[in-house]
Amino acid sequence: MSSIKTKHDQVLEIVNQVATIAAKLGIVHNNTDDGILDGRHISIKGNKLLYFGSCGYLGLEHDARLKQGAIDAIQKYGTQFSSSRAYVSSSYYQESEHLLSTMFGGRPLLLLQSLTVGHMSNIPILVGSDDAVIMDSQVHDSVQTAVQFLKNRDIHVELVRHNRIDMLESRIKALKNDYHKIWYMADGVYSMQGDYAPIKDLFRLADQYEQLYLYIDDIHGMSWAGPNGTGYALSQGDYHPKLYLTTGLTKAFGTAGGLLIYPEESSYNLVKNTSKAFIFSIQMPPMVLGASIASAKIHLSDEIYTFQKELKDKVLFFNSTAKKLGLPLINETDSPIGFIGVGKPDVGYNMVRRMMNHGYYFNLSVFPSVSYNNTGLRIPLNRMHTYQDIENLLNEIAIQLPMALEDSHSSMSDIIKHFKLVA
Repeated sequence: MSSIKTKHDQVLEIVNQVATIAAKLGIVHNNTDDGILDGRHISIKGNKLLYFGSCGYLGLEHDARLKQGAIDAIQKYGTQFSSSRAYVSSSYYQESEHLLSTMFGGRPLLLLQSLTVGHMSNIPILVGSDDAVIMDSQVHDSVQTAVQFLKNRDIHVELVRHNRIDMLESRIKALKNDYHKIWYMADGVYSMQGDYAPIKDLFRLADQYEQLYLYIDDIHGMSWAGPNGTGYALSQGDYHPKLYLTTGLTKAFGTAGGLLIYPEESSYNLVKNTSKAFIFSIQMPPMVLGASIASAKIHLSDEIYTFQKELKDKVLFFNSTAKKLGLPLINETDSPIGFIGVGKPDVGYNMVRRMMNHGYYFNLSVFPSVSYNNTGLRIPLNRMHTYQDIENLLNEIAIQLPMALEDSHSSMSDIIKHFKLVA
């Protein structure tokens, strides 16, 4: 038997090694000690920390209306409704999907257990045997995993460099005469560094090339952007007739579930009638749907725009403060995902540990999620954070980063070089 490791085995080994190192340092695989969460703090091993790791960007999971919606649903339907949706759905599904469809201009949509499940249901059905798929190199792993199912059917699949519209157009020109449809798959907001897909350029290409169809995962743009909180992609223009939009309720929306939105009825009906998740999987519990109904009603009111502005103002404050302190802020946008580059992984490990010792906890983006020398501090902001929280966090990072760099025999110039920043 050959002892040569496959690429799959090598990737698993690397991921396992990275996770093992981070767990030994106490910066991942932690558990909260809190009896009650307030949206700003968590307690780990008895230490109360300011928490900058939640993707609940609007803090709606703590809204009393969502909590009451969940409680009412439990009282009426119990903790689950154990049936395949192919047979019967709870009444909460009908109301949830109606309200969500209203948010998205009345378009047909499906609400499934998660967006990962949604991609695995959607992509193998939508992509035909005579189609090709082009993925942005940084599209979410859940999309890339679902695309793997296509390889069993010998579907042509390729990657293009991140956000390179020129390269994408070149590949469309090369493929357009050989395939019925060309699907471009990307994120609306990229989860690691908070940068955006060039949505307006993608709409232009979809208008220009008959074969091009867009499949966008906008889960990190949901709620804090767009009309009625419909996300970043729809903040850039009207719903394109060749856009297959996917998003989710697990981030800023405050509940759970994956959302698949269709530009026309035929694709919606095809997925609903044939997807394994709809036919064979258990449906979402009534309590989640009850909370989702409450959140959707907030999104359909003007209150969502107040929440969006509150968060945006704090994001702009974060950006301006980071720049004032000379911190290497990567891909400055108005998305709530801040990313401060630190370079080598050991600098990142050092920084997270230092900041935990000073009362702060946030995410570390490290290889293989990002390139080896592009390790960064991934800092999601949410509406619950105060301006003082943000200022104190960044001031402490500014104090600790030079010492962490020195510990690793690295420097700010190394960060500038690795991230190709302007000095």
